[in-house]
Amino acid sequence: MKPVTRSLLYFFSGMMVCAVIVTGIALKKIDAHATPVEVSAEGRPQYKWYAPALPKNLDFCGEAVPLDRWDIREKLDRELLVNAYLHGSQLYILKLAGRYFPIIEERLKANGVPEDFKYVCVAESSLQQNAYSVVGAASFWQFMKDTGPKYSLEINDEVDERFNVVKATDAACAYFKEAYAKFGSWTAAAASYNCGQAGFANQVDFQETNKYYDMIFPDETNRYVFRILALKYLLSNAKTFGFMIEPEDEYKPLKARTVEVDKSIDNLTDFAKENNSSYKMLKIYNPWLRAHKLTVKPGKKYEIAFPM
Repeated sequence: MKPVTRSLLYFFSGMMVCAVIVTGIALKKIDAHATPVEVSAEGRPQYKWYAPALPKNLDFCGEAVPLDRWDIREKLDRELLVNAYLHGSQLYILKLAGRYFPIIEERLKANGVPEDFKYVCVAESSLQQNAYSVVGAASFWQFMKDTGPKYSLEINDEVDERFNVVKATDAACAYFKEAYAKFGSWTAAAASYNCGQAGFANQVDFQETNKYYDMIFPDETNRYVFRILALKYLLSNAKTFGFMIEPEDEYKPLKARTVEVDKSIDNLTDFAKENNSSYKMLKIYNPWLRAHKLTVKPGKKYEIAFPM
């Protein structure tokens, strides 16, 4: 057989084999209940996306969400649709939750604030300690620089306790309790965290009600509580929604030893080395230290953490 003839034979034989394979895939019947993927006539996978089912019942801090109302269902539906398909983001939040939820939950309990408020932290920062907003709100609870000190957070060029998850959570708890006392519900307290207590109070006066679900706000606050509710529902039922994170996949809390400091530190690298560590580890364990030095005023003390 001539080389050209042999090449043509191989070419057409290969084409016939490919045609058979493609035809087999195209004609293969796929059980719609067994897979979220179909195969088109061209042999290409066609994924099917479903809207997540709304829960029959849902609450925030024990306060029922009126899901019997169409407007409430649609607002929750929007946030579920948006967040259920942010696969990478939700998986990362679930991993970070292993590290930060135990700390946040402990501080919420110690301050007498319902545990559901941990989802406010997720809504604010996705549990990322270095999260910044375009207006300058920072870290876990997204406190503004001028708001933090009102709730006992130290914020200056060297120290920024917005990045201290324990102290920032305590500060957030002080806010929530203050707002709860003012507005009469945890749902309203959460909503006011987005628009401010003054902003919420102005709407209460104008709309003559303090019930969040009976009020209308600018779009961000309109969506805010529903985003929190959606995150609570998704993260509490992670595997139901296909977010397959096992306990061993979660990031673990950082085990630390602390050193009490009552004198200024001129060089934090030298200080870290003196404590058998490195500047990198010092910054990882103490993200609230924002400079290369630490000035300690008379009578002031700080606790600096290092790896065990």
